[in-house]
Amino acid sequence: MIHSAPKSGRYSVEHYFELARKGVIAAHDRCELLDGLIVAMAPQTSPHLLAVHRVGTVLSEKLGRDVVVRVQMSFLAGRDSAPEPDLAVVPGKLEDYAKKHPTRADLIVEVAETSVVQDRITKAAIYARAGVPCYWIVNVRDRRVEAYSAPDRWKSQYMSFLRVTGKQPVTIEAYPDVVFSAAELLPPPPPKTK
Repeated sequence: MIHSAPKSGRYSVEHYFELARKGVIAAHDRCELLDGLIVAMAPQTSPHLLAVHRVGTVLSEKLGRDVVVRVQMSFLAGRDSAPEPDLAVVPGKLEDYAKKHPTRADLIVEVAETSVVQDRITKAAIYARAGVPCYWIVNVRDRRVEAYSAPDRWKSQYMSFLRVTGKQPVTIEAYPDVVFSAAELLPPPPPKTK
């Protein structure tokens, strides 16, 4: 199957999903659309997968069954970005997304081990521009949660930033009474080798 890139060199969300429908991009290809570019995603390591599972479990337990927590599924963040965040807390019911991907989220979480720089720069700008009110990077490498809030859509940046470690609290704007800590979101540290 022959495929040619758009003349601009950048893809729209529509074109990106058309490539998937035609089989040019397969589900196992592990890529996402960021600012019009199709970007390969980092391989999933065991610590990354453990952290994704742990964060998903904690979000579901604390927020309850009526909240939709999507795991590693597309989020439409504008005309030229369809990232696949590790977790997204989205409004509505699960059935609301049977035929479409969400365009709004109360929280987006990226678990970072090797992708910290991209998550801090590229993805933070994309999520701020999309108006996502809370964005967390569960930074497995540095053992902390980086919490971003107060998005400025025009500047494509978050105006508030907090580093949380140990038992320090972090909340989600849409659920201010529910408190999380870095310790419960991060996987246990790897055992020390002798």
